[in-house]
Amino acid sequence: MDKNNLNIRLATLKDIETLFSLIKALADYEKLSHEVIGNIENLEKHLFGNPVYAEAIIAELDHKSVGFALFFTNYSTFLTKPGIYLEDLFVLPEYRRQGIGKTLLNFLIDLAKKRNFGRVEWSVLDWNKSAIDFYEKMGAKVLPDWRTCRVIINNPPIFEEL
Repeated sequence: MDKNNLNIRLATLKDIETLFSLIKALADYEKLSHEVIGNIENLEKHLFGNPVYAEAIIAELDHKSVGFALFFTNYSTFLTKPGIYLEDLFVLPEYRRQGIGKTLLNFLIDLAKKRNFGRVEWSVLDWNKSAIDFYEKMGAKVLPDWRTCRVIINNPPIFEEL
């Protein structure tokens, strides 16, 4: 890959169909296609509406969109600084091992530095050894003592009223 043909940039409204397509490709890769119940209209509203809930970065190689990162602001009470939570980082399988994921992650870290944020964090599936190895090689620490908790709001309630 010629690094001169790689462009990493913040997504614009024109990228919405491409982003949604890459999100579906990510879900397919993770064998979670059945969980994609959202739609392109909501994605557009949340990335480019008012208020903005998330942002995205596009990776283009030779003018073809081959990857993305979607992220939003979080907050660290211990650092008393905002941070970035990386929801998804994905490069199409046929474009992997060319430095695109590394360039996406570095772009995001540079963005956090420019915004004077305290950290960038994300989750990784425990079975995704190649991603874990990649993140550790980049200098990330995979936290063994934390587990993700989730409540899906539209499902039947799991908490009883007190």
